[in-house]
Amino acid sequence: MEEKFNRLLFIPIAAVLFLMIGYQYVCPADSNTCYFRSADKGLFQRYSPGFELVYTEADEDLPSKITSKFNFTERDLDRHVDFNIRGDDVMVFLHIQKTGGTTFGRHLVKNIQLEQPCDCMPGQRKCTCHRPGRAESWLFSRFSTGWSCGLHADWTELTSCVPVVMNKRDKKSAQKNKRNFYYITMLRDPVSRFLSEWKHVQRGATWKTALHMCDGRPPTQDELPACYSGEDWTGVPLADFMSCPSNLANNRQVRMLADLSLVGCYNMSSVSELERGRVLLASAKANLRNMVFYGLTEFQRKTQYLFERTFGLRFIRAFTQINSTRAASVGISEKVRWRIEGLNALDVELYEYAKELFLRRYQHNRQRQRQEERERRHDGSGVLISEIS
Repeated sequence: MEEKFNRLLFIPIAAVLFLMIGYQYVCPADSNTCYFRSADKGLFQRYSPGFELVYTEADEDLPSKITSKFNFTERDLDRHVDFNIRGDDVMVFLHIQKTGGTTFGRHLVKNIQLEQPCDCMPGQRKCTCHRPGRAESWLFSRFSTGWSCGLHADWTELTSCVPVVMNKRDKKSAQKNKRNFYYITMLRDPVSRFLSEWKHVQRGATWKTALHMCDGRPPTQDELPACYSGEDWTGVPLADFMSCPSNLANNRQVRMLADLSLVGCYNMSSVSELERGRVLLASAKANLRNMVFYGLTEFQRKTQYLFERTFGLRFIRAFTQINSTRAASVGISEKVRWRIEGLNALDVELYEYAKELFLRRYQHNRQRQRQEERERRHDGSGVLISEIS
């Protein structure tokens, strides 16, 4: 009986010893190849002396099967680029109001691991983001170059303005220097974004200094009439905010991502309203699809992951998901929600398109990453990653 008990006791002890020996082999005490995950480690864990990072966030918020409504090609999903920060590549951030762009913009200048980090002086709104060893900017954004193409410049403004501004800033000839411009942006659920903009305007925001340049000129007052008289629209009720037909909050994301010159800019009489909406939506989808990267406010961790996979750059701290926004605290009836969705019908369709493409890009990258890790383990060129639950 005692001999049988000793044999039974030997099995778990041997198993524990085997695991301990195996772990010491994979993660020797004097190495930094394996880390237990803790709350402050964020999304990634270091597994090699070269500071390469491995994504470890669970996919609990990713549907097991994404409903396919749109046809995306392999090129649409695989958007990795060799971003040459030492060369002439420029990242251009198209900042749409109330999409979390301020937070993301700060990540770009303060939270990326760089050989030469952006120089952000206390008390100053802008940071100096130079290439290593060169006094030239690699980032065009609110927090690096300021509103050089106008306040919250849209796709139409940026694509015509950015090359000129960058050549002037860096004192380069356009003929001698051909840069690669990589446009990026953030999108948000249209109803939440609309409510957030309303609350912002209610507190006094106007964006009066926005240029809205298109085909070489700003819109006339007849083309873009003001929604209010006076200095601002402080205290505006939601019903009044929704009632102004020229309110740029309506379908703002489609307008800011589309090529406005296709529909005569802000001249509403150039094409019918139905045709205008169709053309703008198609243009916004195409421009978004061709952007090397965009993120969604509702998926902060996945936004971080896709940015890092796309550009080969790493953030120092993990992104955080904040759902307790001003828009989230606004209680509206179903009737009001339907009205907002109707006013933003183009944005609703664009966001549905953007969300599926975003989740498919994420899924595609996770599959590629797993394949890369299997190949590293198979050919012996990588470091074995130990998953301990």
